[in-house]
Amino acid sequence: MAAVEAGGADGRSTRARRVLFLQGPPTVFWRELAGAFEAQGHETRRVNLSTADWLTWRRPGADSYRGTFSGWRRWLGRYLDAQGVTDVLYYADRLPYHVVAAEEAERRGIPCHAVEFGYLRPDWLTLERRGMGAFSHFPNDPQTIRRLAAAIEEKPELGTRYAHSFIREATDELLFNLVNALFCWPWPFFDMDKRYHPLTDYPSWIPRLMRGDRLKREAEAVVATCVSGAWPYHLFALQIEADYQLRDNSPYDTLAQPIAEVIASFARHAPPEQRLVFKLHPLDNGLENWPGLVRRRAEAEGVADRVIAIDGGDLDALLRHADGALSVNSTVGLHAIRAGTPTLALGPAVYDVAGLTHQGPLASFWTAPEPVDAGLAADLMKVLADTIQVKGSFYNKAGRALAAQEIVRRVAAGEVNEPGAFVPTPPRLPVRRRDADVAFAAAQG
Repeated sequence: MAAVEAGGADGRSTRARRVLFLQGPPTVFWRELAGAFEAQGHETRRVNLSTADWLTWRRPGADSYRGTFSGWRRWLGRYLDAQGVTDVLYYADRLPYHVVAAEEAERRGIPCHAVEFGYLRPDWLTLERRGMGAFSHFPNDPQTIRRLAAAIEEKPELGTRYAHSFIREATDELLFNLVNALFCWPWPFFDMDKRYHPLTDYPSWIPRLMRGDRLKREAEAVVATCVSGAWPYHLFALQIEADYQLRDNSPYDTLAQPIAEVIASFARHAPPEQRLVFKLHPLDNGLENWPGLVRRRAEAEGVADRVIAIDGGDLDALLRHADGALSVNSTVGLHAIRAGTPTLALGPAVYDVAGLTHQGPLASFWTAPEPVDAGLAADLMKVLADTIQVKGSFYNKAGRALAAQEIVRRVAAGEVNEPGAFVPTPPRLPVRRRDADVAFAAAQG
């Protein structure tokens, strides 16, 4: 590819890029982002891996890979060389196709960029070099975070400007995955790498939706009791069983494991007046009966009268009044930190930093949680927003345009994770379980 000069979004002259788009979010954002790159004089290429990829792209510059996953590495390596690719963009960094792409690109010195929902959601997207979560290169040293924050003048805008409806998000997700499930023959070997097949996943929502009003009333009653001060409580925010954050970025294979560990620790170490509230993720499909599992584990540990699971309720209110908040590595942890609530991450998380989260064993969290350093929390938000977060949205039109402009600027200028928020070796690897969790697992045989 001939080297030409292109005007950067910030007015600087930058060398033109040839950007390869792999699988993107289930919206038109990828198509619009490609247009934004081209408007600044850059070139774009696309590899469609599935029918939904083709449907959401619908613009020039696309090729298709229709082979097996075992042949993907060799094919992609040749493609990167032949096309003169300078950057690779993908959504869902742990999709096996993207893991291979990152490895092949790294061998050639080609930067890869993961685009995802923001750590500071809503209203923010993530743009990180190579990976997220456990594979993030964002620093976890508090002194580094303080130093970087000191050079940033503006505070991030954490309010919501680019709202979208749940129906819009759910519809786009539904259509993307159903198209791949029902019209798979043009790409017969594409592996969606889903824990649940879409034809199993989406119908499972029907019973949950039918119980929605009752579940909402029950959750609101529990929340009202919690915030009234009737009992002290800890909150465990559950994630989605199929989420890569759980599957590839944590020490657990299934939510059943941390649920059992937390209840066992609570039974042994929490004060007798303490309650433990599990809150289901709003997008949980209901295929796994988490309330039933919580109840059975609580009964087995002799704390059935002190442990409850709810499906719904005001998360912010629960966080503000809780004695502590737990998750595996959910972004709920960031909300808890912003609320000043003691927080524990059972798995690697970008916010799991000394001074922000409990660094001791789970057993001590119930009675002696480490407090949140409000100054360090503010510094973390500033550094995240300045280096690996982009204001905008996948679904709101104005939010997409704003995010696309900033992503183009950072990628073209080589400023992803900059200034200074890139540690060469991901500091959260290898993924380890906490000592208390290891002891519990050993006791279970």
